[in-house]
Amino acid sequence: MTWDDALPPDIPEGRLMIPYNGVTPVYWLCSRPAAAGDWSRWRPRHHQSGLWPLLALNVEGDDDPFGIDAGYDHITTVEQHDTGAVLAEWWQGITGDDLDVKAASDLGYLDPVGVRWPGLTPTPDRQGPVERFADQYADALSAGQARLALVPATDGAHALTAISWTGPLNHDNDTARFSAVVRDWQRRFGATVVGLSFDTLHLSIAAPPATPDLALHVTAEHFAFCPDTIWQSNTDTFSTYAEAIMGSNCWNFWWD
Repeated sequence: MTWDDALPPDIPEGRLMIPYNGVTPVYWLCSRPAAAGDWSRWRPRHHQSGLWPLLALNVEGDDDPFGIDAGYDHITTVEQHDTGAVLAEWWQGITGDDLDVKAASDLGYLDPVGVRWPGLTPTPDRQGPVERFADQYADALSAGQARLALVPATDGAHALTAISWTGPLNHDNDTARFSAVVRDWQRRFGATVVGLSFDTLHLSIAAPPATPDLALHVTAEHFAFCPDTIWQSNTDTFSTYAEAIMGSNCWNFWWD
C-alpha cells in the first residue's frame, strides 16, 4: 500500500506524518492517546489494509515520535542480510575489535557464554498463539503515554525500515540489519513488533526461552543486537539477564 491509495474510511482521527526534510508521508499518527484494544483492532486487518499498527511511545504534542529524517539514506533492504551473519558481526565488533583495555581484561559480564559467538538459538516451543501475546502486550503498553501509528508495511519488521527508523544509529546505521534480525525472531520466537519510540523497540514473544541454557543463548543474541541491554541495565551480566528473560513474553530494547 502507498498513501496514494484510499485511506480506510474508519481510520482514527489523526494525520499523515512527513519526515524532517521530506515531502512524502510515511505513516499515519492518531491524534488521541491509544486505548486498550486499539492496536489489536488493527492487527487482524493488516492483511487487507496493508497498514501495520505500531504503538508510538513517549509522544510529545504533534512532534514525530520516531525522529524520522528523509535525508537519512544509509538503509538497505531486509532481504540483503542474513541474521546469523549480522549478529556474528555485531558480536565480534563488541567482544573483539571495539573492546577497550579495561573491558578486555574483565569479561565477567559474558560468563558463562564467553567471547566466542555461540550461534543462533534453537527455536523454543511456543506457549500459545502469537496474536494472543501481541494483543496482551499492546494493551499493557497502551496504559502509558502512547498513540497508535499505522505504517504501510508487509510486517512489523519491515515497518522499521518503511519509516526509516534510526533508533539504533549509535550501534549500526543500517536499520535493515535490525529488521532482518527481528524478522527472523518473528519466525523463531513468535516475536511481534508492538511498540516503538525514538530509541526503543518493544516486542511481544510467543516462544520465550524456557530453560537456563536457551535463555543464555538468547541473551547472546540480545547483546549483539543491543549491547546497552547489558551495559546499561540492572541485569548487567549474562546470567542475571538470562534469568530475567526466561519465560518472559516481551522483549524491550533501548539504544543510547
